[in-house]
Amino acid sequence: MKSKIINFGSINIDHVYRVPHLVKPGETLSSLDLVTGLGGKGANQSVAIARAGVSVAHVGRVFKGDRWAVELLASTGVDTDNIALIEGASGHAIIQVDDQGENAIVLHGGANQSFSIADIESALNHNQQARYLLMQNETNLLAEAFELAQEKGIKIVLNPAPMTDNIKDLPLAKLDTLIVNRGEAEALCGAADIDQMTQQMAALAPQTRVVVTLGGDGAMLLANGEVTHMNSPSVDVVDTTGAGDTFVGYFLAGVAEGMNDHDALQRACLAGSIAVTRQGAIKAIPDRSEVNR
Repeated sequence: MKSKIINFGSINIDHVYRVPHLVKPGETLSSLDLVTGLGGKGANQSVAIARAGVSVAHVGRVFKGDRWAVELLASTGVDTDNIALIEGASGHAIIQVDDQGENAIVLHGGANQSFSIADIESALNHNQQARYLLMQNETNLLAEAFELAQEKGIKIVLNPAPMTDNIKDLPLAKLDTLIVNRGEAEALCGAADIDQMTQQMAALAPQTRVVVTLGGDGAMLLANGEVTHMNSPSVDVVDTTGAGDTFVGYFLAGVAEGMNDHDALQRACLAGSIAVTRQGAIKAIPDRSEVNR
């Protein structure tokens, strides 16, 4: 099946250690449990797109010993032909979680930071039918991928997480869609008040569809000078990990299917609200039939 979306995104291996308390400087602490699983914003968003029923080709890199991660992505329906197995370490996170639910995380970019321009060119050439390129901010060469996609007439969707100063150097006004949370929007435009934020984002990218996720308050969409606010259903929150990635994947899937902005926003909010009622990231992402129900 020809992919409608290319996701140039991170693949992380998450090592989650359960500990009685977060490790103190100079302390050696035995963990109570260890869970190793697939993570990374890129991988999460690709799975969300696939579970929303839209074809997606993931462009990524992992250590050759982590082939299981690629196989897991493929099992969810993601096209993994453009994921390279390399000698260097995969991107990974060392995560401590204590008895109170507090966490401390050490993140290593690894393979996610080792792309060459040739890798991106090859992926775009092998997926010429794709209409959208999705990017986050956990890989290198964002600016170069942006330029190459523009040359090919591919619409670009950016979820700049985690937010860093280099994002402001990208030609954001040329994006098709920018998806940010409240903190990222504030960092971009320097306004905390939602009305001021709306005005600033409109000035920053006047031709771009801007979506701001607001957690339990739903999401806001700004397009063509009009603002749409969508509430999220009230649910019992268990774990918010990956909820934002679920939203991004479902929203872009809706747009790629030809949904209007209102319906795509509504479905994304519903998908995100389901995800937070479950533990974990990828395993919490609902499939299309659940959201439709």
